[in-house]
Amino acid sequence: MSNSDDSSAGPRGRARPVRLLTAAVFALAGLLFVTSFNTSKGTNIRTDASMLKLSDLIHERSQDNAELEQSLGGLRRRVDTLADRDDGSTKAEDARLAALRAASGTEELSGKGLTVTLNDAPPNATARIPNVPEPQPNDLVIHQQDLQAVVNALWQGGAEGIQVMDQRLISTSAVRCVGNTLILQGRVYSPPYKVTAVGDPGALRKAMAASPALQNYQLYVNAYGLGWKVDEHKALTLPGYSGTVDLHYAKPVAPASETNQP
Repeated sequence: MSNSDDSSAGPRGRARPVRLLTAAVFALAGLLFVTSFNTSKGTNIRTDASMLKLSDLIHERSQDNAELEQSLGGLRRRVDTLADRDDGSTKAEDARLAALRAASGTEELSGKGLTVTLNDAPPNATARIPNVPEPQPNDLVIHQQDLQAVVNALWQGGAEGIQVMDQRLISTSAVRCVGNTLILQGRVYSPPYKVTAVGDPGALRKAMAASPALQNYQLYVNAYGLGWKVDEHKALTLPGYSGTVDLHYAKPVAPASETNQP
């Protein structure tokens, strides 16, 4: 009987670890499913839903910034009106203040000028002239340096004021592109990009034609169909800049050894 018990116990004793291992595998699989569900919040984690949410958030913040800028512009105009009622200044001082406001870009500006429109090439564009290599993806989109080249050339041509999309540029404005989008003063834009300047159209055109960066851009216009259009205006009005004029800059942080000193 003793031998019978030993022989029957052997197989059951070997099967028990296998069952435990199987149970552990199923438990681990269940844990992975639960973790995956919590990570994706019940959505398909193979989709770009998270990127879409981020894009929606960026556009929502951009709209909020636009509304705040309009509100700030209205408050600034009220402050200026109250300040102009009786500030005790002389006519010469008032004239100098008006000139400074005009130069700062915070006042409306009217006159003749032009609008430059830049746009991406068609996504399926091919070389349009002989002996030119087929385009790479970066050859078909507007880059930050393209917009900067237009703005710099217009200033060089004597522009009195410049507006990019629907925002007036001031001395602290920075034209920056991230991917295929323009970020300007806290707001996000997609192509086509419009740059409008008040000034002598002939002088502005001449300055753009003399720009080496824009001469290079024209090569891609001819080769791959990048968008380039210039419209002249006999009369146009640029809005005054309505955003904040406070300067934001980095500040040095004291070393930890200095902060820990008594």
